Amino acid sequence: MKNKSPSNWKNETLENVATINMGQSPSSQFYNNSGSGLPFFQGKAEFGEIYPEAKKWCSRPTKVAQKDDVLISVRAPVGPTNLAPSECCIGRGLAAIQPKDNLPSKYLLYYLRSIENQLEALGTGTTFKAISGKILRSVQIPIAPPEQQTLIVAEIEKQFSRLDEAVANLKRIKANLKRYNAAVLKAAVEGKLTEDWRKAHPDVEPASKLLERILTERRAKWNGKGKYKEAVQPETSTVGQLPDLWIWTSVDQLSNFVTDGDHNPPKRVPEGVSHLTAKHIKGWRISFENCSYISLFDYERTRSRFEPKQGDLIVTCVGTVGQTAIVPAGITFSADRNLAGIRLVECGMTPKFLQIVLNSPEWQLRIMKASGSTAQPHLYLGDLRTFSIPLPPLNEQNLIVAEVERRLSVIDELEATVEANLTRADRLRQSILSQAFSGRLVVQDGKDSSGMEPQAHSLAAESQACYENDTRERR
Repeated sequence: MKNKSPSNWKNETLENVATINMGQSPSSQFYNNSGSGLPFFQGKAEFGEIYPEAKKWCSRPTKVAQKDDVLISVRAPVGPTNLAPSECCIGRGLAAIQPKDNLPSKYLLYYLRSIENQLEALGTGTTFKAISGKILRSVQIPIAPPEQQTLIVAEIEKQFSRLDEAVANLKRIKANLKRYNAAVLKAAVEGKLTEDWRKAHPDVEPASKLLERILTERRAKWNGKGKYKEAVQPETSTVGQLPDLWIWTSVDQLSNFVTDGDHNPPKRVPEGVSHLTAKHIKGWRISFENCSYISLFDYERTRSRFEPKQGDLIVTCVGTVGQTAIVPAGITFSADRNLAGIRLVECGMTPKFLQIVLNSPEWQLRIMKASGSTAQPHLYLGDLRTFSIPLPPLNEQNLIVAEVERRLSVIDELEATVEANLTRADRLRQSILSQAFSGRLVVQDGKDSSGMEPQAHSLAAESQACYENDTRERR
């Protein structure tokens, strides 16, 4: 790693400017959680932004780092860094780098962060990567004149501070958008989004009439085994009050059937019909990313239980429960037993409205409670069928769906902007470090020279504008 730096800088190996102390884990009998002995750090898992957080202590340390030594992760992963907050014990996942000749610790810290990806590439190993002390000692580092070293660190931190402010603002926006998303769905299923519409349309047919037609069609199109089974009534002992003209129903009343995928796991093959599991239902959509395949023969066998069709609502019912997606037109797949399928009676509730209900905060909580508190939550079909669902008049359903989609679209756009700016902040941070150690962040007399500061200002301004847009939309 050779660096292009000003002519009055020196390129040195790390061992020439610092003492490197490779960690070694002490016997586990000397570990404790009571604070006895020295803080014991083992790797990146304990790292913070600058300093690690002690989770264990060691009463008889083998290798010790001193306060403000640079701690570097040397195995799984290679490269992340922190500063020792005090004298501490270090395990074999870390090395301590102690600067010589008054070289600031943060100068080393920030330089190593600027080449973290290169350090990671130097790691070797098949199960997990590690970097040896020999390689670490040979790493090249550009050394600025002593009078510039502190100025470089100060300028890095000045610009990082502005970036940190922008990033904190962006993260607040993300949290606000998540809360706003939940508030939109809650208002939708409580009828608050369409209060004015109901006042302007008092003569709309009540949902009770719609339910009568749904149940009539459900009976007429019954294709289950044996005699027609009356729909399960909704569980209404814990539900709240609905707007006028709405009515409580059950998933079973609204559906031609509620079922799940094949219970006899088919053999996977290199190519064939896509076989989807719970992990392929996310973000209200079906994803075919990294899916497996089954043969056409097995697909013909499994489709007798459940053949997903356009408009079916898919619900994850094992593991990550309560994720939903509506089957779009033109796709074919086999459903795993961890996926439930709801096929709604055609003249009744729209699949999109049911999806909104099941994704709203109250119903997500109900799904979690019904799934139990075991290591692998399981939503049983019997419980899903009895879920109480608010049924508005059909015209009002369509209005609610349109309004929710409009608002969630705005949220999606803002979230995309936030994510783009968070990515940009990461790139700016690395660019600042790159400029710092190529001599372009601070000139010889200590003045700003890179133009990075205006970019940090720009990101801060954009994050503030994004925040104001978010606030205005939520109002």
